[in-house]
Amino acid sequence: MPPEPRADRCPGVLRPHEAADGAMVRVRVPGGQTTGAALRDLSRLAQTYGSGLLQLTSRGSLQVRGLPAAVPEPFEDAVGAAGFLPSAAHERVRNVVASPLTGLSGGRADLRPLVARLDRALVAEPRLADLPGRFLFVLDDGRGDVDGLGGDLGYRALDAGRGELMVGERRRVRPVRLVEVADTLVALALRFLERRTDEWHVRQLTEPLVEGTEPALRPPSVPAAPDVVGAHLVVDVPLGLLSPVQVDAVHAAVGGGPVVVTPWRSLVLPDAGPARSALAAVGLVTEPGSAWSLVSACVGSPWCSQGRAETQTLAAQLVAAGGPGVRTHLSGCERRCGAPAEAHTDLVAPTRVDIAELLLARA
Repeated sequence: MPPEPRADRCPGVLRPHEAADGAMVRVRVPGGQTTGAALRDLSRLAQTYGSGLLQLTSRGSLQVRGLPAAVPEPFEDAVGAAGFLPSAAHERVRNVVASPLTGLSGGRADLRPLVARLDRALVAEPRLADLPGRFLFVLDDGRGDVDGLGGDLGYRALDAGRGELMVGERRRVRPVRLVEVADTLVALALRFLERRTDEWHVRQLTEPLVEGTEPALRPPSVPAAPDVVGAHLVVDVPLGLLSPVQVDAVHAAVGGGPVVVTPWRSLVLPDAGPARSALAAVGLVTEPGSAWSLVSACVGSPWCSQGRAETQTLAAQLVAAGGPGVRTHLSGCERRCGAPAEAHTDLVAPTRVDIAELLLARA
């Protein structure tokens, strides 16, 4: 008999992770597509039951930290009522990243309807509840901003009605019509489950999931950075930690309407250009070129029991000194949690963080 798959400890709402600062839950937000009203609901839950902060992840999800070891049932129920938990069985496998500006600006297709269709299709298939919590679906609208994020299965638009299936490490297969994508990706995910023994990702299979794949021609990556894009505003969230006052400002800026959580710990706020000053006043980064846009960090000590340094404090000191000049990630241990997918300088404790040296490298 094949070996049993390794235990999957990827957290969810109903399967918390025990951290040094209490229980942490991860709330999936397929495609990053949510609303200011839903964010405010989740923020209020974080204030009532946890640390009060919402933490943005590198997959466009949200985390609530500082919860009791036994996460209260009313918290779980309220997360569901806010629209973040359509299926208890599938909560940890709704990992879908999409181009954050799709349907708003640029790109070859509006993939927002596809995000919704794929999410419904995942939840509707009982067998897919067994997907690993790290398995990732990536939907790129043709601009090339998310197709390099290490997806297992995905789609990249060629035009408004068709595109390429992506399998594993940016391997492409035959073109497919947009209307067929959700069902096709579900079928491939089921095929992965049939072939899987101890693997978490498609790239780890000993045999190709799909024959005849070839390397994809990857266009330049264009992550959503702080700026005004038409009538829309992209704001960075320093260190991915969204405070209650910032959530309230976001809610006011969009009138409770659509918000997109990006894989780069930023938010896309449709039609929120006029609120730029108000958002900057609460500490969100609204201008291109901010030092915060180049600095990220794991939670570090004392939040994480593995952390050997207060990475959040070091990051703030680095920004206060003028920033590193190059993309830099600070990690409290060798796991390098939250490290960006793009090229970056990696600082791991107990490596000495020499701010002066980093500033010299910028010159």
